[in-house]
Amino acid sequence: MKRLIATLAVGLVLNASPALASSATEAALAADPVAEKRLLGLSEELRCLVCQNQNIADSNAELAQDLRREIRGMIKDGKSDKEIIDFMVTRYGDFVLYRPPVQGNTLLLWGGPVALLILGIIALVRYQRRRAERVAAEDKPLSADEASRADALLKELDNK
Repeated sequence: MKRLIATLAVGLVLNASPALASSATEAALAADPVAEKRLLGLSEELRCLVCQNQNIADSNAELAQDLRREIRGMIKDGKSDKEIIDFMVTRYGDFVLYRPPVQGNTLLLWGGPVALLILGIIALVRYQRRRAERVAAEDKPLSADEASRADALLKELDNK
């Protein structure tokens, strides 16, 4: 029984050591305000891949935590911000960036909202013109024949 407990204790220590080392790295970087500011800036530029429109700085998803740890390690290794972002883009694609570059495959992303706005304005202007034409057509005075028929209908209603 003592051997089993000792084996379990050794196993727990060995399994916890990478986590402890990671926590030590995180603590060392957290003590460095410049590194922590870099981490925060990079985390705000990178999108969490599993969350709905959230950056990895705000996300509590496991992947976001892993990405923050990865960034911390790269900062500790002396990588520049550009190298870290290039690594993330290489690994996860342009989707990981909150502001993807303007290029052929992202033109719809950048130009789509503007195109939709222009189409919406055109549709609104056309609708307003047609509506104004209908209202103007409905507002013209009754002809003599229409007026006499309307009078006849009103007299019938009064007699009932």
